[in-house]
Amino acid sequence: MDKITPTVIAAFVIGALLGYFAFNQFSSSPKTQTSSTEQASTMSSAQPGSPVDKVQQALSAAPETVALNATVLDFPEKAGAEMTELKKGTNDWTCLPDYPASPGIDPMCLDKQGMVWLNAYISQQPPNLTQAGLAYMLQGGSDASNTDPFAEKPTEGEDWITSPSHTMVFPVGKLDQTVYSTDPKNGGPWIMWAGTPYEHLMVPVK
Repeated sequence: MDKITPTVIAAFVIGALLGYFAFNQFSSSPKTQTSSTEQASTMSSAQPGSPVDKVQQALSAAPETVALNATVLDFPEKAGAEMTELKKGTNDWTCLPDYPASPGIDPMCLDKQGMVWLNAYISQQPPNLTQAGLAYMLQGGSDASNTDPFAEKPTEGEDWITSPSHTMVFPVGKLDQTVYSTDPKNGGPWIMWAGTPYEHLMVPVK
């Protein structure tokens, strides 16, 4: 497949950043209740949590404009089981709480194509995207490997990869490694799981 162009990536990133900055403006208002960052910081990553806590935690992953009407699903307790719906939404976004197998708190919110990607990843099948997908992880995240999509823990002597607040872009084609770094410590966007069916662009937002 053709490589996805920087122009397409830029359009997705600009849209995501506009939503993020709108969220920051909202959360800085004196009329606003506790910000999503503050909410997440008060929640433990221990599982299981109450459904209410999981919903709040899941929604903290995205800007208010996205999270307000998003559906919230919870990871199944057993591999292969269906996700549980904790909150029915009315927009095209789906949010999930902390993934219990990773350290720290790492909720996420994904658009329709992002969920296609996630479901393919969970079932270990190549994702079949019809257009680029987008996800928010404004609380950051932790991954065992930047190269192996299914690593359960870091290789001996290595640490978990801790990602800052970021968005993720899931391409239809391949990402251009002459344009984007594969180094998560490069200080800017980078490709995670490059060369695999699950490669995607990580875009720090702060």
